[in-house]
Amino acid sequence: MKGEIMETIVSALLVFVSTSIDYLVVLTILFASQGKEGLKSIYTGQYLGTGLLVLVSLIVAYFLNFIPQDWIIGLLGLIPLGLGIRAIFVDEDIDEEDIEGKITGKGSKILAFTSLTVAMGGDNLGIYIPFFIGKSLIEVCISLVIFAFGILILCKLSQSLASISTIGEIVEKYEKIIVPVVFIGLGFYILIENGTINYFISLITS
Repeated sequence: MKGEIMETIVSALLVFVSTSIDYLVVLTILFASQGKEGLKSIYTGQYLGTGLLVLVSLIVAYFLNFIPQDWIIGLLGLIPLGLGIRAIFVDEDIDEEDIEGKITGKGSKILAFTSLTVAMGGDNLGIYIPFFIGKSLIEVCISLVIFAFGILILCKLSQSLASISTIGEIVEKYEKIIVPVVFIGLGFYILIENGTINYFISLITS
């Protein structure tokens, strides 16, 4: 039991960190541009946006649990695997002017920050869904707590880094290393954990 809980904590941390590095750059830009007046809206938008992504992932993962054969579920591991390979070859620079343009206007700042979080987190669904499949209620709750604290730390860290002009370049540099490694590792883990690789090996060798 303790081993499963520890595994859940470690995997939840890896999933959150790997899917949040790009948010670190964006949040740093937002905190630097919005000032103290926008702090509450940024925090709220980040929680609401991530919460929506997680909710959708949990709903999809719940229904996928009814698929009878585990090796079929394991095919979802191809999604983070593909995203990891894509991250190696595709350089997606974050445009500061584009970000600021999305959150300017007369509408609700909270809604704008929430929408930005969801828009940037589209790829996260490909990581969250296979991660939550097969998780027990306790494991899901542990993961949600990790994510909640992770968002708080992410926002605090971004807020602190907002005064450092070169931080964006540093984060982007390490993002190009961390994200592919974690995504590809997670993809193989899902394929192996659900017996997908063994299933295809048995087909070939039989």
